Amino acid sequence: MNKPPKKRYSIFIYYSIVLGILFLLNLVLYPYLLKNSVEEVSYSTMLEKVESGVVTSVQRQSNQWVFSTKENGEEKMYKTGPWDDPSITEILIKNNVDFGAKIPEAPGVVATVLSWVIPIILFVVVGRILSRSMAKNMGGIGPMSFGKSNAKVYIEANTGKSFKDVAGQEEAKEALKEIVGFLHNPGKYARIGAKLPKGVLLVGPPGTGKTLLAQAVAGEAHVPFFSISGSEFVEMFVGMGASRVRDLFRQANEKAPCIVFIDEIDTIGKRRDSQIGGNDEREQTLNQLLSEMDGFDGKKGVVILAATNRPETLDPALLRPGRFDRRVPVELPDLNGRMAIFEVHLRHVRHEDNINLEQVGLATAGASGADIANMVNEAALRAVREGRTEVSQRDIEESVEVVIAGYERKSMVIQPREREIIAYHEVGHAIVAASQTHSAPVAKITIIPRTSGALGYTLQIDKEEKFLMSKEELMTEMVTLSGGRAAEQVFFNVETTGASNDIEKMTNIASSIVMKFGMTEDFGMASLVSEGNSYLGGGSQVVVSELSHRKADEVIFSLVKDAHKKAIQILEENKEAAHAIAQYLLEKETITGQEFMEIFNQYSEDQINAPDNKNDKVYAPQAPTQIEAHDKTVN
Repeated sequence: MNKPPKKRYSIFIYYSIVLGILFLLNLVLYPYLLKNSVEEVSYSTMLEKVESGVVTSVQRQSNQWVFSTKENGEEKMYKTGPWDDPSITEILIKNNVDFGAKIPEAPGVVATVLSWVIPIILFVVVGRILSRSMAKNMGGIGPMSFGKSNAKVYIEANTGKSFKDVAGQEEAKEALKEIVGFLHNPGKYARIGAKLPKGVLLVGPPGTGKTLLAQAVAGEAHVPFFSISGSEFVEMFVGMGASRVRDLFRQANEKAPCIVFIDEIDTIGKRRDSQIGGNDEREQTLNQLLSEMDGFDGKKGVVILAATNRPETLDPALLRPGRFDRRVPVELPDLNGRMAIFEVHLRHVRHEDNINLEQVGLATAGASGADIANMVNEAALRAVREGRTEVSQRDIEESVEVVIAGYERKSMVIQPREREIIAYHEVGHAIVAASQTHSAPVAKITIIPRTSGALGYTLQIDKEEKFLMSKEELMTEMVTLSGGRAAEQVFFNVETTGASNDIEKMTNIASSIVMKFGMTEDFGMASLVSEGNSYLGGGSQVVVSELSHRKADEVIFSLVKDAHKKAIQILEENKEAAHAIAQYLLEKETITGQEFMEIFNQYSEDQINAPDNKNDKVYAPQAPTQIEAHDKTVN
């Protein structure tokens, strides 16, 4: 009810400023400029200029003489005081000076009015145009609408989402179905005394479908859906964030029942502290949000959904019961979840009937729903590029590799010597993996460079999804990772930068074994680090003394060395198989896991049946003492 007077008051201030500017222009600036545009001289100076022939015209006004000159190609205006001189007419005629022209009259009433009205009209028109342009570019926030919520309202027909469009998040859907049921039939819950949760916090890694879940809840409940990002509350103007919160909840109460979704709520909901120099605007916005959540009546059917991947940074007051009553984890999907997500996205593309969802699900362990959507789209684009009308199994498998490692760079020219080292590097990984018990089967080996910087890679796909890893499995993975560098040393007696990524992964695994998983006798079941954000891959922070940290480093180095020694030993025992597989890989550039195992098993059987392996012929490629270093990552 108070909005119209406030708006009229703002318009009054706006036009008062415009009139003030016009007043200064007409009464101060314009006369000053006009005064300074004509130079004032004496009457004798005018006669001298007339005699010199530079004067072109002279006008006599009531209280002054005004004359113009042309000197050095430049025209100038002068004025002088009145002087009664009867001979002036003869002097002007003698020097061919134009005089007696009509003297302009003083501006009349109409001209004076127009000089004020026209600028006012221009100011008003231009102001209106700029206001509408600013409001359009700023999402409806114009000069007269500071503090209004920038929330986008999606009605049922616009969201178009339901729980059928969400896959791989069955537990999250079950938790949110209660909210849908309450909005559909609040009486059933009211009879037993149950209250609708005021707020639901969706927590999980990026790309897992938090926003999609919120839209699905609104679509299932058939209620209006307000969507706004936390960053839109924070403005450079003090108090604008709090004002927007008030306006958002006012709109929500008017359209109740409805759902309000605040994405990235950690932008405004960060933990408050006593540090000096904090963002007061963000804190005021958070305080207003807390106040509004306490003030609105949950019986009206207004539900606040919020999403974040940084829950540890949120203020405790925001998470207490009565505000965000429910916390729903939206985690990365498991194997069945990934298969269901592939199925959802494959509905929208034409594909062959023989797609093996379990195989692609195993190959995409750790992928989010957004990653899978990208993979399906890449598969469809690949089918179009190759002139086909349906997506095949091969398209999906290739799209998985594109998302993980990038596109193939077949035009990249690699020197034969480096190409041979890359082949043996990848074969080293594969042979070490195939020779160990707890290693995942090799699915593919390639030496075709990728846009991610990889010069080749060995793809391993487990036969089943695992959620736990033993120390033996972790050590096996370390030995497999060191197989590339071991192959370079065994077959070429060189060490290249191609193993940089392998070394980084090995060190991280060894560090986790010692400092995080408590799998060593030296430290037992002690954790030496504190973990950061688990959803965004936050780093660890050491929480032990320098002496313990130094001892832990020694154990880590020891684990890495043991893994590397074991990889060298395995390759020494399988040299013949490595030569044969590497030559086959150099010829084909890409081989499948089945092709690799056929050759490997053949040489393994020959080695077992051989009476004496000491006299086997050893392949010794002519390797230089050193090769040119490159910063590409192999594997």
